[in-house]
Amino acid sequence: MTTGVRHIELMDTTLRDGEQTQGVSFTPEEKVNIAKALLQKLGVDRIEVASAKVSDGEKQAVSNLNVWAAEQGYLERIEVLGFVDNCRSVDWIVETGGRTMNLLTKGSENHCRNQLKQELAEHAANICETIAYAAGKGLSVNMYLEDWSNGYRDNPAYVYGLMDAVKDCGVQRFLLPDTLGVMSPAEVTVAIGDMVSRYPAQKFDFHAHNDYGLATANALAAVGAGASAVHCTLNGLGERAGNASLAEVAVALKDKMGMQLSINEQHIITLSNMVERFSGKSISDNTPVVGRNVFTQTAGIHADGDHKGGLYESQLSPERFARKRSYALGKMSGKASLLKNLEKMNLSLSPENQKKVLRRIVKLGDSKQTITPEDLPFIIADVMESSDYHHIKLVNCSITSGLNLDSTVSIAVELEGKLQKSTGSGNGGFDAFINAIDKIFASHAYSLPKLEDFEVRIPRGGNTNALTECVITWQTKGKTIRTRGVHANQVFAAILATTRVINLQLHELAAAAQKPAQL
Repeated sequence: MTTGVRHIELMDTTLRDGEQTQGVSFTPEEKVNIAKALLQKLGVDRIEVASAKVSDGEKQAVSNLNVWAAEQGYLERIEVLGFVDNCRSVDWIVETGGRTMNLLTKGSENHCRNQLKQELAEHAANICETIAYAAGKGLSVNMYLEDWSNGYRDNPAYVYGLMDAVKDCGVQRFLLPDTLGVMSPAEVTVAIGDMVSRYPAQKFDFHAHNDYGLATANALAAVGAGASAVHCTLNGLGERAGNASLAEVAVALKDKMGMQLSINEQHIITLSNMVERFSGKSISDNTPVVGRNVFTQTAGIHADGDHKGGLYESQLSPERFARKRSYALGKMSGKASLLKNLEKMNLSLSPENQKKVLRRIVKLGDSKQTITPEDLPFIIADVMESSDYHHIKLVNCSITSGLNLDSTVSIAVELEGKLQKSTGSGNGGFDAFINAIDKIFASHAYSLPKLEDFEVRIPRGGNTNALTECVITWQTKGKTIRTRGVHANQVFAAILATTRVINLQLHELAAAAQKPAQL
């Protein structure tokens, strides 16, 4: 096993192997944009962009990319998969202006005999013939040993025989794939170590697949055993369970093995988002490094530890990737979670108001999975406007709406300590609620004030599941009253704003009734 600080190349194959993901097909423009970003922004060492002879669109995309790469000095870092077909793949690559072919050969006896129907000697002769033709056309050749992991396990003599037959034919790098993702880190260590020690003059890349969820671990094992480069894809795209994730491999190689890399970590998220958008394949929120929630602390004890001294922070900091740490608000939040969010927004609350806001957050968290920091100003404003007036309390409310049908509502409210029920219908859920509440107050000396304005909004940049703030302006006896309701459902936000104005007015009526008469 090799030791010491080394520079490890990352070869990104998102545009070739990653495109073998079910349902993924990049347009020529998307391919060119991803390739440019990989080389210019992220700074990967090499990229594999296509398979020869796939389509006219693929050929045009590679041609356009090579024109740009030649102008910018990146042409030697662009590679195309080719096949042992004597001249056809070579000619295709040459016609696109390419310089490097990754030649796909059979790295297992099983594939050679059963797929090609050839013996080793015949296959090796065809390989050398294709390499010679490529060299005559000015192409550099790397060589894939397809199914190498199974080939090495089942019959290593075949692998050695293939290497011995072609190692002097002009291959620049030998690319060793775990084609079906069947290896463990221990197996990779043994196999790569053997190849490196047996052929010390050669350069070896490792190409991992993730069928057992071991692609990142296997990539690290390969580097530890002497591989000089690792193949990855953005967001782990690839056939079946995908390939090794570039973000995971890059960060682990740097942090866990002290390897030197060429990439600029600040652009990992940009590239991940670009590929997510172009591929149509969303990544999980908890995907390491690039997931939306991987730098979000949810438990209040974690926020408390960070607040008191960064106790739950690690070398894997969000700032490395142009991201920020956040603290989730919800039923598991504690005082520190709230304080962290208030600090970020340059807000301060008294200890008593902090308790009120936190109680509201926990209560909302019981019915809403997450509360975003953008929701917080709504919650604070709502709590600050709240009072202890509880003349009327909404116990239950059910609303039914249909297309081209009136909405209906059934409500149960507690009014002055007594439970009352009512139903109503109207043009929308809120109108139906107003009609139902009017029935309850028909026998009381109270009626709702005139509705003058009605505003509904979600936080700027919020999601469809964001809290909704409803602010209603009421007009009564020449006076304007504005009440606010906050809820994940906009109709219920309006209902809460309405119950608030009722409580305010009932409180005023009660206070006026208790005031002594003026003499």
